[in-house]
Amino acid sequence: MLARPESRFFTRVDAFEFRLCERLNRGCRRDSVREAFGVVSRLGDGIFWYLLLLAIPLRYGEAGIRPAASMAAAGAFGWMLYKVLKSRLVRERPYITFARIRPGTRPLDRYSFPSGHTLHAVCFTWLAVAYFPWLGWVLIPFAALIAASRVVLGLHYPSDVIAGGLLGAAIALGTLALT
Repeated sequence: MLARPESRFFTRVDAFEFRLCERLNRGCRRDSVREAFGVVSRLGDGIFWYLLLLAIPLRYGEAGIRPAASMAAAGAFGWMLYKVLKSRLVRERPYITFARIRPGTRPLDRYSFPSGHTLHAVCFTWLAVAYFPWLGWVLIPFAALIAASRVVLGLHYPSDVIAGGLLGAAIALGTLALT
């Protein structure tokens, strides 16, 4: 029996993602690379974003309450969506599936799709920059590093990161439309 065209397509996509994951994960063999991306990844666990949420009202007073509240609401929605998707889609992390990929740090949970770090990095960055454009020069590169760290550290496939970024952007745009 011949494989269906869509099956062959996904087989090719999976092979491409494995090769890309493996190539990027080689950077983790160098302590400096693994440690640098590990720090970026841990900051993306939430601490950086929580500090930003606190700093905005402290710096801008009453004018900072609405942006911080929007970011907090979007973050809570993103977290709930992330939990639902992870529990239903159960895609194993690359280092679990492929022995040649080594984890560069400990994951927060077992499954990889979508990347919650990337979802929140894109969402918070988009919202913060919408309210405070000057933050873009710091937050945009930081969000990109968080997304890259997830693949380099062997914790996500590129498609996990892309999906997380798209979900984060959609949540941010939806939040801006509602507020």
